[in-house]
Amino acid sequence: MIQAFIDKVFCGDALEILRKLPDNSIDMGVTSPPYNKGENKKGWLVNKVVYKGATDNLPEEQYQKIQIEVLNELYRVIKPGGSFFYNHKIRWERGRMLHPMDWLRKTKWVIRQEIIWDRMIAANLRGWRFWQVDERIYWLYKPKDNHLIGEELKSKHALLTSIWRFAPEQNNPHPAPFPIELPARIIYSIMDEKKGGIVIDPYCGSGTTLVAAKILGQHYIGIDLSKDYVAYSIQRLEKYKEEIPKVEGELSKHVVRKTFKERKERGEFVGRYRKKSVELSSSSLFEE
Repeated sequence: MIQAFIDKVFCGDALEILRKLPDNSIDMGVTSPPYNKGENKKGWLVNKVVYKGATDNLPEEQYQKIQIEVLNELYRVIKPGGSFFYNHKIRWERGRMLHPMDWLRKTKWVIRQEIIWDRMIAANLRGWRFWQVDERIYWLYKPKDNHLIGEELKSKHALLTSIWRFAPEQNNPHPAPFPIELPARIIYSIMDEKKGGIVIDPYCGSGTTLVAAKILGQHYIGIDLSKDYVAYSIQRLEKYKEEIPKVEGELSKHVVRKTFKERKERGEFVGRYRKKSVELSSSSLFEE
C-alpha cells in the first residue's frame, strides 16, 4: 500500500493524508510546519509571512492540538527505531513564552535531542528582547523493543555538534524555507550509506526535504496544503541535479580523521582534562 505514496507530492491537509498511510512504513522524516505567528503580527521592518493556501493565524490552543495530532500520526507511520526531525521556534504572545516543548511532551515521541539552528539573522528587529537568531530542531525517536536511546550515530555525523549554523535559503517563493543543507545533514546522518529508504515531509513547502532525499538516494513523500507549493516542489524535483553541489558541500563536512575510541586505544589526547588527571596521578605516586 505504501508504494502508492512513494516519490509523490500530495496536495491536501497533512492530517487527512497521513491517516491514509500504513503503520510502520516510513524510515524517517523532516519538517517545519507553519509557526502560527499570525499574519498581522510581524515586526515593523519584516515583511508579512503569508503562506499560499493556508493560514498562520489559528487560536494557539487549536494550533497545538493539530500539531500533536499530526505528530502522533507520524509516530504511527514511522518504523520502530525511526526518527523524525521537527523544526520550530520559541514564540511570544503578549509577553507569554510559547515553547515547542509545550506540545511535544504531549505526543507519543521520545524527545532524543534539541538542536539549535543558528540562522545568523534576526527574526525580529525590535528591542523587546535580544534579537532572536535561533530556531530549534527536535530529534524525535520512536523506540524499538522498548529501547529509548536508539542506535549510536557514527562519529563523522555526531561531531557536527548540537548547534547548526545555516543561513536561510534565498530566492525561494516560500516565505520561510530552510536551506537544503539542513535536511541533507539530517537524512545523511540517520541513513548514512543506506539507500532506498522513505523520507516524509508533511509540510513540504517548496520541497527542500524531498530534493535532499532524492539526491541522497532515498524515496520521498511530500504533503502540502498549497497547490502552488506542490507544483513548485514537483518542478524542483525534476531539476534536482542543479542542487547536488550544495548537498555535496554538506556531505564534505561529515569527516572524522580518528574516532574517540581509536585515540583512546593509542593513548592519544581524548579530552582537555586527561593530561591534568595523568599529571595528578603521577605526582601522587611520587608523594607516596
